[in-house]
Amino acid sequence: MTYSSESTMNVLSGYLQHWKERGESEARAQPAKPAFTIAISRQSGARGTTTARAVGKRLGWAVYDRELVEMIAQDMKLQASCLEGVDEKKVGWLQECMSRAISSAPVVSDIAYRHRLMKTIASLVAHGDCVLVGRGIAHILPVETTLRVRLVAPVAWRVAAMSRKLGISEGEAAVKVAAIDRQRDQFVREHFNKDTTDPSLYDLVLNTERFSVEQSADLIVEALHRLQAAVANKAPETAP
Repeated sequence: MTYSSESTMNVLSGYLQHWKERGESEARAQPAKPAFTIAISRQSGARGTTTARAVGKRLGWAVYDRELVEMIAQDMKLQASCLEGVDEKKVGWLQECMSRAISSAPVVSDIAYRHRLMKTIASLVAHGDCVLVGRGIAHILPVETTLRVRLVAPVAWRVAAMSRKLGISEGEAAVKVAAIDRQRDQFVREHFNKDTTDPSLYDLVLNTERFSVEQSADLIVEALHRLQAAVANKAPETAP
């Protein structure tokens, strides 16, 4: 069974519509301000999670990276480790069948994980004020209220960073960086039909070799404030 990018978007759209209608019914007494979200796409070793947490600290917003997996696992009454094989990875039908055949632990299907991911994202985005990391999120949320950020850095710099972080040789780190980038790119291409390397898909692209975590966070927060101001200026005046 093929789980296309179109079906993925349809699932997300359905969940977003549900939360939109729920929010409207709960806030009819006073118009609510748009709920903004920051979606961070990142190359492996480009300090995506660290930067996201620095942004969240500045804004007082929740940050969801590994937390997304833990939320989905809790919802499915599973250990988070059971989702490792499908999180940000393209899983083929044969691979899924083989995993079921040889594993004694519960095996979550690619489709089931994708549905839960879309449901969780839609719920978080409806409430806004959060930073979401990876998993193609930058390519599927409403552009009007989402700051889409891409964090990149030269391969050699990312390999060295990965080597230091994991305490492994640079040769091992190079293999790991390449594998993670490939898996993430395939995941986004397969499920959202997007090219993660296309800069036009982002509002802000930062080279984290050039900017520290603190500087990157400052730039992202500034970009968010400018986006919020631009959206506010476009909003029609409410009739008295």
